[in-house]
Parts: sequence; C-alpha cells; structure tokens
Amino acid sequence: MSEVNSSEHVGRWTRFVTARPRLALLAALVITALAVFAGSGVADRMGSGGWEAPDAESTYTTQVLEREFPDSQPNLLLLVDGGAASVDDPAVAAEADRLTERLSAEPGIAGVGSYWRTKSPALRSTDGHEAIVAARIEGDEKGAGEILDRIAPAYRGTHGPVEVSVGGPVAVRHEMQSIIQEDLLRAELIALPVTLVLLVMVFGSAIAALLPLGVGIVAILGTNAVLRGITEFTDVSVFAQNLTTALGLGLAIDYALFIVRRFREELAAGADTRVAIGTTLRTAGRTVLFSALTVAVSLAAMMVFPQYFLRSFAYAGIAVVLLAAAAALILLPAALMLLGPRVNSLDLRRLLRRRGKTASSPAEAGEGPGRGWARFSVLVMRRASVFAVVTTVGLVLLGLPFLGVKFGTADDRQLPATAESRVVQEHIRDGFPGSPGGGLEVLAEGAATPDQYAAYRERIAALPGVQRVDGPVTAGGSAYYDVLPEGEAVGQGAQDLVRELRAEPAPFDTSVTGAAAVLVDSKAAIADRLPWAVGIIVVVTLLLVFLLTGSVLIPLQAVVLNALSLTAMFGAVVWVFQDGNLSGFLSFTSTGDIETTLPVLMFCVAFGLSMDYGVFLLSRIKEEYDRTGDHEHAVTFGLRHTGGLITAAAVILAVVMVAIGTSRVTNTKMLGLGIALAVLMDAMVVRSLLVPAVMKLMGRVTWWAPAPLRAFHQRFGLSEGEPAAAGERDAKGADGAEGADGEGGDRARDKVTAGA
Repeated sequence: MSEVNSSEHVGRWTRFVTARPRLALLAALVITALAVFAGSGVADRMGSGGWEAPDAESTYTTQVLEREFPDSQPNLLLLVDGGAASVDDPAVAAEADRLTERLSAEPGIAGVGSYWRTKSPALRSTDGHEAIVAARIEGDEKGAGEILDRIAPAYRGTHGPVEVSVGGPVAVRHEMQSIIQEDLLRAELIALPVTLVLLVMVFGSAIAALLPLGVGIVAILGTNAVLRGITEFTDVSVFAQNLTTALGLGLAIDYALFIVRRFREELAAGADTRVAIGTTLRTAGRTVLFSALTVAVSLAAMMVFPQYFLRSFAYAGIAVVLLAAAAALILLPAALMLLGPRVNSLDLRRLLRRRGKTASSPAEAGEGPGRGWARFSVLVMRRASVFAVVTTVGLVLLGLPFLGVKFGTADDRQLPATAESRVVQEHIRDGFPGSPGGGLEVLAEGAATPDQYAAYRERIAALPGVQRVDGPVTAGGSAYYDVLPEGEAVGQGAQDLVRELRAEPAPFDTSVTGAAAVLVDSKAAIADRLPWAVGIIVVVTLLLVFLLTGSVLIPLQAVVLNALSLTAMFGAVVWVFQDGNLSGFLSFTSTGDIETTLPVLMFCVAFGLSMDYGVFLLSRIKEEYDRTGDHEHAVTFGLRHTGGLITAAAVILAVVMVAIGTSRVTNTKMLGLGIALAVLMDAMVVRSLLVPAVMKLMGRVTWWAPAPLRAFHQRFGLSEGEPAAAGERDAKGADGAEGADGEGGDRARDKVTAGA
C-alpha cells in the first residue's frame, strides 16, 4: 500500500482503539470471563496419543484387528503378583480366575484373556510369580479413559493371595494425561511470579510490568476456549496445552514489551498520549503484526502432517499467536490511553537509587539498551569476518550430535519411574518372555485354505529377524498372525522385518501393524510431508520479510541465520535425551532414540520464535535506514534500541519454557528445555553477533532489490520510517560511512527518543 494510504489506515486504527478505552477493556473483561467458562475442562477432552498417521497401513490394520479380533489388541493389562507363591498355586489361580470373570462382565470390556485361561508362556513371567490378565477397553481415548477411571480402583491392590497393578497402553496414556495437567499447573505457578519480577526489572514500573502479563493471560484463556471448541470436531493432543501456556506468555510479553517500550519513548520525547499511541501503532504495532504472521505461518506448517499430535500444536499455536497479537494491538493501546504518563507509576526500583537521584529518563529506568549495545555492535562490525566465522563454526559444532539421531516411538518410559503404569510395563518388558505387546501382527484378508495359511506361516517364519510366529487365528474370511521379532521391539531389525513382511507374497491381502510398523509408517509420513512444511515456512517467511524490508537479500539472510540458530537445540536434544547425558540430573530415562514427531515440532516452534526476534531487530534497522540512508549506523541503531529488549524477552520466554521443562514427562521436558536453549542462542548469539557481522560484510548491498520488486514494495510493502532524501543517501557513500548523522547526530537523537 502507499505511504499515504498506510498512514490513513493507521490513523483510523488509532482512533478506533483509543475512542472508548473503558468500553474496550470492559468488553475484553467480559469476553475473557466467557473464555474461562468455555475453556473449562478442555484438558479432559484432549488425547495423549496422535503419533500415528491415520491413513497408514498400520493404522488400518489395527482398526480391523480391534473390530474383528479384539483379543489381539489388548490395551488393558492387569499384572497379577502371587508374591512368594507361584502363579500356578491353586489359591492364586482361583483368585485370578475370579478377577478374569469379573473383568469380562464389565461394560465396555472385550477380548478378555489371561494366563490361567490360555496357559500361554508369553503371559507368565520367567520366575513364575507374576502373570497377566489382558483385555481391551472399547471406544476412543476419552471413552476408554472414563472406563479406566471407573474400573481401575476396583482391581488395583490386594485381592486375597495376590497383588494387582493396572497397566497397558490405556493406563499409560491416561496417567500421562493426568501428570501433564498437574505439571502444567505447577509450571504456571512457577512462571507467572518469576515473569512478573523480570518484567519489573525490565520496566522499573510495576504498572508497566503488569500490562504484558495481562495480555498473556488473555491470550492463554482465549486459546483454551478455542481448543475446547476444536475438540468438538477433531482430536487435540493434551501436549498442546503446554505450547499454549509457553507461547501465550512468551509472545504476549514480547509484543507488549515492544509496544509499551515504544510508547514510553514517545512520551519521553514530549508527545501527548494519543499521538504517542498513534506513533507506537504505526511503528511497533506493525512490527508486532508482522511478527505474529511469521510465527503463525511457522506453526501452521504443521497442518500438513497427518498426525493429530502435530496438528494440535498448529491449532493451539495459531490461536494463541493471533490472540496475543490482537490483545497487544487492541486492549493494550486502550489501557495505555487510560494510563498515559501513569504507565511509569510505581517505580519499584526507586528505593535502590541514591537519595535525590531522579529517574527522568528511560535509560535510568532500564528502558533502553544503552550505549553498551552500540559499542558492542561497533566492535562486532569492526571484526565482522572473525565473528561471523567463529560463531558459525561454533553453532555447527554444537549441532553435530544430531547427525547421529535415531527415531523411535513414545512409550511408558516417558513417565516418571514411580508411575504405576510404567512399573507394570517394565515388569512385563524385563520379566516376561517374548516381550508381550512388542510384536507385530500380520492381518490376512480374503478366502484361503488351511494349507495356504500354513504355507504362509512357514514363509514368514523363515524371514531373517523372526524369533517366533503364532497363529493364524481365523474368523470369517480373515485371520491374523503374531510375529515376534528378534531384538528390540522398535529397533532397526524390527523395522526391517516390517518391510520384509509387507513385501512377502501371499495368496491373500496382507497388512502389518505393531509398534515397529507404526514407527515405519510415521517416519514415512513425516518424510513425505516435511518438504511441504519447510517450503511453506521458507516461502512465506521470505515474502513477509521482503514486505517489511524491501530487500531481496535480508529475507534470505533471515532464513539461513534462523535455521543456524536451531543447531544447538537439535544437538543438545540428541546429546542429552537420546544419549542420556544429564539424565540423572534432569530425572528422565533415556530410551536411546527421539520420538519421531518431536524434532518437527521443535523446528516449527523455534523457527517461528527466532523470526519473532528477527523481525523486531530488522524493523528498527529498516526504520533508521529509511530515515538516514546510513547502513552501518542503522545496524548499530537497531541493535542499540532492541538488543536489550530482545534479550529481556528471550530470558522471560526461556523462563517460561524452563518451567514447562520441569515436567515429569520426558517429551514435555525435551520440548521446554530445547526451545529455551534455542531462544537464548538466537537472542544472545545470532541477533547479537551473526546479524551485525553478516550485515557489515554485505554492506549496503544488503538492501538491494531489482527494480520491479522495489516498485512492488513501494506499493504494497510496509515502511516504519520516513525515507531519507536522495541527496542525503548519495552523500553516505557505498560503505555506509556516517556523515552528519554520526555520533553527534546520535547524541542529538538521544535527547529526543530517550533511547539510551
């Protein structure tokens, strides 16, 4: 849009958000209260799975087996411990039979079987003191969880001569869901007060510090209501609530920090409240809008994946980003209109100052980044090649462990060691022959003779990596085989066996499921859609940054540097969570692999947050470059006026993510701590070192664009500053050396903008 039209739109927007501020805040209060009501109980409607691709062969096979052979897919396991007595002891056997009969009569339970009925060696522990009662709870995740809540207390505990523990996939998922809800509440109780303290340290004013926190709370509560509505139509992962809290607080605080800081600058420069809000929305407001779009696009890219685990983060992320931006651009200006200069009230740091010293400037109030950032940027640009090479090499080295990544599936070891369902699964995994539940199921559909079934069994038994084949179990026109692979249930050997089974010819239609088959299909689904997701992120990011800067090279630089900022996160994920380093300190169990969807999720979230900080810095550089035409000065000015702000925002977001990372569930811990590391590396290394070094090395060519694109940007792009006159630009020289607007000019601007 043209500059004139853009100014007119901003003027109308300023009038809209400041016309009736009390009414706007009252309406926001009512809507937030309704959101609290609408979003209540959202966690109870969420699922704890979603790693499987719904259109995969393994998913289809599992659904058919659940329908036709419910006893082949048990999801509820009762571990019966006879204590000192053998499970074949008459008293133990009699009590186990009673429990089995009682479980068979429960509504919603199908396919009940036990060691005492089948005498299957796989259902009896190697020491003979434990055995299993297996069953299937029918229905979806929510219904199965409700049935488990109803029946588990009646079976858990002592029954005559036996002790019973409840496990199985349903119990694992249900316990994981409960723990995540508890941990999320604890994380919020940790993050909110710490965040408030940090905001007071940044702003000085308690009033100014409360504004970003209020925006974050509105965004979180609103997103919970949105997610509650989405659960009416599709599955949503309970893990998405963690992202809602983290991004709701983190981004809302980022946006509010940027807006409140600019508003205070304008007040310090002598503008009245309404004019200060108008200037703030025209500059910082546009930056917030662009930042929200870039983050939302990064998160929206997860919509291309079929797994609802990933799609859930897109639902939550898009909602919380847009709500945070809306609150920052509508409610926050209304609040600032009412507060005016009182936004600086309740300076809690005044007690720490010497008597008689005033805090008349924002610098003394901790407002601006100060000359330290300017001197630092000059130092970096003076040795730009050294900083660029050393920083890049360091980040690449930190990312090298990711070259050894191994992908797996989430299991009970995500839970803390004391969780009942994990204890049951570990007993079964370590103490039972054949690792029940770790095998593969081959479904055979179509008419066949007993000889054909037998011949096929012989062929699959002869495949490399097969330890044992049970079956076929027939019903109607279909049958299934249990195939136990050698080695780990989801190891490379088991994955290779899945491919061999699928390639084995048969006189009927065959399909394969099981833990290894789900992993193979999940990896294939992600590999198939990943180029689309990355392409969407890159293309839209390039377009948005071009619209902001008018440069062809800056968007390319932003994408490359943002990707580079993620290397430390990916390297740390493998070194810590896959290889098990620091597992004792962080209290988790390493499984030797990384859940397949986690790197995709972490990339999308961390890339979006990196772009968030990148847009903040680039917008201020662009604003100053438009005003002066001085490239190097603009870089110094941008880092000087946003370096401290970006660092403060990154530290606050990292605090929120670390609070999320205190979760007892390993995947949540990995998500929180990994993104906290990525955010800090981006703000403190990439924005502080790489960006100024690279922009210095590129010089004024940084702003180059071909004539057609320059014309496109002049018509449709956004510009926050007033462009310098052509003669002023030409006087700067190709290297961007400072002229009259050098250090002296900077000092003059300090008196106006109070930015130091």
